[in-house]
Amino acid sequence: MRVSAQSFSKRRTMATSAPSQRQLRVGEQARHALAEILQRGDVRDPQIEGAVISVSEVRMSPDLKIATAFVSPLGSEEKEAVVDALNRNARFIRGRAAPALRQLKYMPEFRFRLDTSFENFDKIDKLLKSPEVARDLDKDDDEDDER
Repeated sequence: MRVSAQSFSKRRTMATSAPSQRQLRVGEQARHALAEILQRGDVRDPQIEGAVISVSEVRMSPDLKIATAFVSPLGSEEKEAVVDALNRNARFIRGRAAPALRQLKYMPEFRFRLDTSFENFDKIDKLLKSPEVARDLDKDDDEDDER
């Protein structure tokens, strides 16, 4: 089998490209299904029952067979333990999400990851409010006023 350099470069750029419209739509449907399952308390696990879990994003693989859910446990100090409990119950959650995702040929496998975006936002906010950055921003504003 011969593979031309052109077809290889197409495959490579497709792998690093942005998600398709269908991936985004199915990811949003999966996010809603997960949020509903967790809100109803369908999953019977001591780690999960005591926590309010926010599902911030679900990223679908290009073939729509893997759904990676980014979650933030809000009522628990042991965030990693909650994510581990979700991963242990992923097959049960997959079965509960099936009716909401019935238009798919294959039901995606759910993988749960801790969402650190809120912590990153907090770090950026603290940096922007630090005296050094505020001083530099004020200096830039003064230069813009002079022009």
